Amino acid sequence: MKTLLAAELVGLDLIVNSDPVAITFFIGYMAMFASAVFFFVERSSVDGKWKTSLLVSGLITGIAAVHYYYMRDFYMITGTSPTAFRYVDWTLTVPLMCVEFYLLTKPFGAKTGTLWKLILASLVMLITGYIGETSGIDNNIFWGIASTLGYLYIVYEVFAGDVARLSKDSNSPELKRAMFLLKIFITLGWSIYPIGYMVLPGNLLSGLFEVSSIDLFYNLADAINKIGFGLVIYSVAIAETNKLRKIKTAA
Repeated sequence: MKTLLAAELVGLDLIVNSDPVAITFFIGYMAMFASAVFFFVERSSVDGKWKTSLLVSGLITGIAAVHYYYMRDFYMITGTSPTAFRYVDWTLTVPLMCVEFYLLTKPFGAKTGTLWKLILASLVMLITGYIGETSGIDNNIFWGIASTLGYLYIVYEVFAGDVARLSKDSNSPELKRAMFLLKIFITLGWSIYPIGYMVLPGNLLSGLFEVSSIDLFYNLADAINKIGFGLVIYSVAIAETNKLRKIKTAA
């Protein structure tokens, strides 16, 4: 109890004194938690085939909220980056974000093979990234390249692979709009992570930013990408549900 109280007092002091990293950990936790509640509650508002998509969106933000709670405390007590916690979070939530691509295109013919390729690519990206970030300066670039290959494969699937083909062939303008937005998340939102990796000491962009500020970018990127992903899925689910209800009403 004393340890928890001390952690809360240290955290309060950091937030009161405007430590931007501490503030973003706190905002990230609250935003993820609120989003998880929203997605779980809104499952009752969509057609049955979209309920799993919103469930996954709630799991992504819910898992992230739990990890941000612990990452916030870790940072507030130690003043250092919670690298291990962050990669545990990513290893759980990024494959789930790939599952969202599959669920989004499943009503239009997506195969499970596409799902497993996306999950495998995401795990390659994350596992090699963690090894590179924790194994020392000498190995940063090699493991960074391996991690980038996993990321580029996901980009390929979304822009030119099965996911892109199914989106193009569908008769749903809502899906096409959602895929356009998700492409922005993949290229611009997710690009923050490899950039953060590359500014580590000994890496390609070393010295471009202060290493202590990387958590600030990671926290903001996590909130935007995970919550944004879920909101895009939610918008498609609501649009498709309303369309189906209109058809049933007209019949």
